[in-house]
Amino acid sequence: MALSLSSSSSSSRTCTYDVFPSFSGEDVRITFLSHFLKELDKRLIIAFKDNETQRSLSLGPELKQAIRDSRIAVVIFSNKYASSSWCLNELLEIVKCREECGQMVIPVFYRLDPSHVRKQTGDFGNIFEETCKNKTEEVIIQWRRALTDVANTLGYHSVNWDSEAKMIEEIVSDVSDKLLLTPSEDSENFVGIEDHIAEMSVLLQLESEEVRMVGIWGCSGIGKTTIARVLFNRLSRHFQGRIFIDRAFLSKSMDIYSQANPYDYNLKLHLQSEFLSKILGKKDIEISQLGELAGRLKHHKVLVFIDDLNDQVVLDSLVGQTQWFGSGSRIIVVTNDKHFLRAHGIEHIYEVCLPSEDVAREILCRSAFREKSPPEGFEELVYEITRLVGSPLGLTVLGSSLRGRDNEYWMDSLSMLQTGKNGKIEKISRISYDGLSSEEDKTIFRYIACYFNGGKVAYMKLLLADSGLSVNVGLENLADKSLIHVREGRVEMHGLLKKMGKKVVRLEKPENREFLEDSQDIFDVLTKGIGTEKVLSISLNISTIEELHVHENAFKRMRNLRFLKVLGSDESGTMKLRIPKSFDYSKLKLLRWRDYPMRCLPSKFRPENLVELKMQNSKLEKLWEGVVALPYLKEMDLRYSHDLMQMPDLSKATNLEILNLSQCYSLVKLPSSIPHPNKLRKLNMRDCRNVETIPIGISLKSLEKLDLDGCSRLRTLPQISTNIVHLCLSETAIEEFPSDLHLENLRFEKLSYLSMQNLKSKKLWEKVQVCM
Repeated sequence: MALSLSSSSSSSRTCTYDVFPSFSGEDVRITFLSHFLKELDKRLIIAFKDNETQRSLSLGPELKQAIRDSRIAVVIFSNKYASSSWCLNELLEIVKCREECGQMVIPVFYRLDPSHVRKQTGDFGNIFEETCKNKTEEVIIQWRRALTDVANTLGYHSVNWDSEAKMIEEIVSDVSDKLLLTPSEDSENFVGIEDHIAEMSVLLQLESEEVRMVGIWGCSGIGKTTIARVLFNRLSRHFQGRIFIDRAFLSKSMDIYSQANPYDYNLKLHLQSEFLSKILGKKDIEISQLGELAGRLKHHKVLVFIDDLNDQVVLDSLVGQTQWFGSGSRIIVVTNDKHFLRAHGIEHIYEVCLPSEDVAREILCRSAFREKSPPEGFEELVYEITRLVGSPLGLTVLGSSLRGRDNEYWMDSLSMLQTGKNGKIEKISRISYDGLSSEEDKTIFRYIACYFNGGKVAYMKLLLADSGLSVNVGLENLADKSLIHVREGRVEMHGLLKKMGKKVVRLEKPENREFLEDSQDIFDVLTKGIGTEKVLSISLNISTIEELHVHENAFKRMRNLRFLKVLGSDESGTMKLRIPKSFDYSKLKLLRWRDYPMRCLPSKFRPENLVELKMQNSKLEKLWEGVVALPYLKEMDLRYSHDLMQMPDLSKATNLEILNLSQCYSLVKLPSSIPHPNKLRKLNMRDCRNVETIPIGISLKSLEKLDLDGCSRLRTLPQISTNIVHLCLSETAIEEFPSDLHLENLRFEKLSYLSMQNLKSKKLWEKVQVCM
């Protein structure tokens, strides 16, 4: 759901009345109708009242206009309704308005069987036949069709109600709900507004007499203010007092008291005086003490909108408590900060989300082409642009700038969007980021934009555990401001915000950038040794450089480097990246280096802070010597390292969960122990064809996935978990499961995949089949 300004060729229908009641005065005027009109008045719903006008056989132009100027027609069928040509002609006009203008119709069957109206039978039918005398066949057919049509509409039957008063309350509540949902001239030009209004109607519960505070929350440019303005226009007439507060309202007070602190008593008095003057429509009301506001408004049903004011003191001063306002009052607070609402005790919150693809395309097309859909030749361009630009404001602004432009211009604009070079969209994207008051929140925003978007929150927290950042608080603050979403344990940021965040980083000189990604910039920083402590991450695509000699002190100056990625492949076979012997990885949290060209890691390599080590297809023969404490290490991936002969001691890798040694052809044995059997979940040794045994010290009780396919020399297997999900033992020499596993009692209850083809031991395969 989303909205945006758009043009429309259809004319707007201005409605003077909310309800037009159609009735036979003889039956219902002093009973049902009088109570119905009183309840409508109580709800501030405007009904047309004929003041007992003398009725003739035909409708005058004023009455026809009154029907057309009403949003809803309530037709009160009674026994004598059909005795009046006037009523039947009203009904014809109502049906005509429903067909032509979309007027809503609510039938009420007052002490009358609906089927008698529908089929013109019973007493109702007899009275109708009398009225039809001396009428033309054409008129009779029209009346019959109108009666049947309206009687087939879902309505209210008085026989089904024990209390007429309760029935009238229910009908008026229905009218109130339908009025809120009825499209009008204020919303015709906003794509998707009716979906938002429908959602808001549920939260507002206008039929309730309680005082209710409701929040409208979402990121900048998503349409919150537009929704609020449309709601305000629709609801205003139902309240005794109403006010829409925005920054302009505050500007005068803030100018007068610019030197005062936010808690200044006189500033609060001035704000409340201005507020009271506006809401009651009286000039120069003065408040002498803060408790006075509640006394002035506690008997007034008021409508208050507060938009884009993230100042808790102002909110508390103007709408501090629900007890300040009369029954049925509604206070709606519009903000991009969810915590602002929670802090004020607002529990009913409507989140304005990004538009669906269909709505987004219509927003763009209405802005660019003044049509609902794109003209021929622009379909794919519209699709790609709406995929990149999420916010309604962004789509509207961009569409306006593309109006009247040719296909080639659109293609250039798309290219600029893809590279983050569209200035107008960038300004929209930066509004919320620049509004962050905490530098720490901005830092976490940049981390997500440049590194963690789409990743697991737990993984992010692990990598930033000793960064000094309050990650939990930062994530909550960013989510409250709709800059990110956390879904199913993953952090997500919209593509435009991600591009904007990366551009913020690129505004710094390369040596001072937190995240280095451009190959030429990395080349300059590493060869000249000009990197600083501000550099947190390097992601180098090695295939884009010829040869890079790293300066002796390059990494010493980048003492806060946490993430190092060397991507791409070196197809030339030469060592493109030449690093000094003093290469120091001491603070790295993550090391990913595919096709690592040397036989071992540098002697000064200190892996104790590593969380992730991925060095696939390397030339490594070994990693490091001795026992190293690896308390943070979660994953080690050395697959396709064909020359790897020796694994380091992992006895202190106390949190290791994934170990991938697939196709490490030269590996003969695993380290003697891997600790904490409840942590290692995945062990992949596929095609480790020289491994003969898995040491007894390695416990596999925690494993969910074990892949030993192709370990052709492997004869024995340590005890494995009965909760294993994925087990691969094909082409191994395993002859028997461990004796303490008691195979005859084994039930692999969670096993979803088992591979045991081409086993050397046919006997083992037969045993497993029996136990499955």
